[in-house]
Amino acid sequence: MAVVKEVKEEIHNSGEITIKRNLKARHMTMIAIGGSIGTGLFLATGASIHTAGPGGALLAYGLIGIMVYFLMTSLGEMATHMPVSGSFATYAGRFVDPALGFALGWNYWFNWAVTVAVEIAASAIIMKFWLPDVPSIVWSVLFLGLMFLLNALSVKSYGESEYWFALIKVITIIVFIGVGLLTIFGILGGESLGFKNFTIGDAPVHGGFMSILSIFFIAGFSFQGTELVGIAAGESENPGKNVPKAIRQVFWRILLFYIGAIAVIGLVIPFTSPQLLGGDVDSIAVSPFTLVFEKAGIAFTASVMNAVILTSVLSCGSSGLYAATRMLWSMAKDGQAPKFLQNVNKRGIPMNALVLTTIIGALAFLTSIFGDQVYTWLLNASGLTGFIAWLGIAISHYRFRKAYNAQRKDLNQLKYKAKWFPLGPLLALAMCVVIILGQNYQAFTADKIDWYGAAVSYIGLPIFLIVWLGYKIVHKTKVIPLKECSFEEEQY
Repeated sequence: MAVVKEVKEEIHNSGEITIKRNLKARHMTMIAIGGSIGTGLFLATGASIHTAGPGGALLAYGLIGIMVYFLMTSLGEMATHMPVSGSFATYAGRFVDPALGFALGWNYWFNWAVTVAVEIAASAIIMKFWLPDVPSIVWSVLFLGLMFLLNALSVKSYGESEYWFALIKVITIIVFIGVGLLTIFGILGGESLGFKNFTIGDAPVHGGFMSILSIFFIAGFSFQGTELVGIAAGESENPGKNVPKAIRQVFWRILLFYIGAIAVIGLVIPFTSPQLLGGDVDSIAVSPFTLVFEKAGIAFTASVMNAVILTSVLSCGSSGLYAATRMLWSMAKDGQAPKFLQNVNKRGIPMNALVLTTIIGALAFLTSIFGDQVYTWLLNASGLTGFIAWLGIAISHYRFRKAYNAQRKDLNQLKYKAKWFPLGPLLALAMCVVIILGQNYQAFTADKIDWYGAAVSYIGLPIFLIVWLGYKIVHKTKVIPLKECSFEEEQY
């Protein structure tokens, strides 16, 4: 029976070898956690607290958390019904418009391919902390090779590596919150801080509503990666059970980690401290996590946090390579990418898609060495795509449920139902629009418009629109009528 099961896993309906469903619930949970907990938590939270105060940062991250909850439940409803690696790009193509699915797929692939380049560059900078004389290119090549190897062996090897990478981060955050609480109440020595850092100056909210709005983009960017559950659903051994379980665990754990960490940092370190602004990989020593550990009297915190951030960077890079590869393979299967990219080897790995994504990531990284200006534009072009993907999830789920009702299907047959429909996806959609349009509102003033700043910030939006409308015009696609949307699972 084991042999028969293995053959069934490897043979597609058409007789082709396809991806394997070998990811367990724990793998899927940690893949999403690994993709969404990274430098955004370990470094950028300090700058967020400094900008909006501890209360403002908590409010911003909490509101973004609510939005992500609705997005995750929307994705969960679709992913349990149709567990495919193309995820929201496939759903948009089936329930909204093939042109939208095409644009979402290519933009998401581009986002993660560039993210791989970012993580390669970051890992090399981090290694300078210990070995400053070794050329950065050595570490970049080494770590890119490691990411490629973890993805090339098997989906199970990727899932296991991501599990352990993410577990390191989870343990670090739990220890950090525990040490922080002991410090706040004076149990680790020193004075009991209590809530006094929440009341200094104009705290808890510094700068009012506009300061909160200014960190919405940072908060949203920090949560990106949670949607990897939808990508991984195509290789889950039991999507109907594992996807809902992973979504529940991922959301509450990530929200707890972010809110808990921000609360601890805000209570221990005054938001007025200039040290909180050291939010980049060149300044590990002033990571807010390091500052709190040092306040508690724990030695060697910079080295420990440097190691944790390195595993975080490698985890995010590996997840990016996985997500981009699966999206490219899925688009090739749907005829929206070159046919050779749909080839899968006997281990269930779409190697052509993996190799191409790795090459593009490496080329994007090289621009950081030979042309900083090009690299900056690449980063900004990919910056909005995560939010555009979330926008696609909200729209696709709204249409999914409307089509389900229009075709008089029984909602009780859905393996997982999103709560608060239609409020959930509509609220998430509205918040995504606000974040996308308002990410650099400072560029538009009554006196003048900072055209360069606006172009750098919003370049991803016209690129997406050009890809979407270009495909729509060439292929003459239309919005699919609700009663014509297909729910046939065998098509996937």
